Amino acid sequence: MGLQLVYRAAADGKRPVSKTSRASGNFVSTRRLTFAAVAFFMGILSAPASYAQSGGPYAGMAGNWHGGGTVTLDDGSNERIRCRASYQVASPKMDMNLTCASDAYKFNLTASVVDQGGAIVGSWSETSRGITGSLSGRGGGGNFQVTAVTAGFNATISLRTAGSKQTVSIRADSLFRAANISLSK
Repeated sequence: MGLQLVYRAAADGKRPVSKTSRASGNFVSTRRLTFAAVAFFMGILSAPASYAQSGGPYAGMAGNWHGGGTVTLDDGSNERIRCRASYQVASPKMDMNLTCASDAYKFNLTASVVDQGGAIVGSWSETSRGITGSLSGRGGGGNFQVTAVTAGFNATISLRTAGSKQTVSIRADSLFRAANISLSK
């Protein structure tokens, strides 16, 4: 019987297979499968926090962003602006810093928000003008609609994140009229 296996294997161009080699093959396959499973679970357990939070309310936002856009001033004039943003995410909390500047205009918006089941609440400040206020709105999955409020100032902020692209749209009733910003990682 053993000789027949050798002849058949030789005719097929394969090594002969015996009960012993099948058993050792299963042992090697089992070891490889076990190693792969252990490596997979270790990878999940040691993944950085930004990956662990990728499905949370601030999905894909953590890190540094840059880009530009336009700002519409009170007098109706438009200026091109260059912007940088950074987001520190520790779900359900996120801290943000957005700095934009043109040749004649600059703003530095910081915010700290907390997700409360889809409701976003927090505080904001515009440091170059010494203004602070509250934020509230809705959002999740990297997309938010919030209102920034303080005495004599209201603004709506729309923020949308898709992959490595982000858009920020700000509409205000004073200080400036609007800002439209496109950022990328």
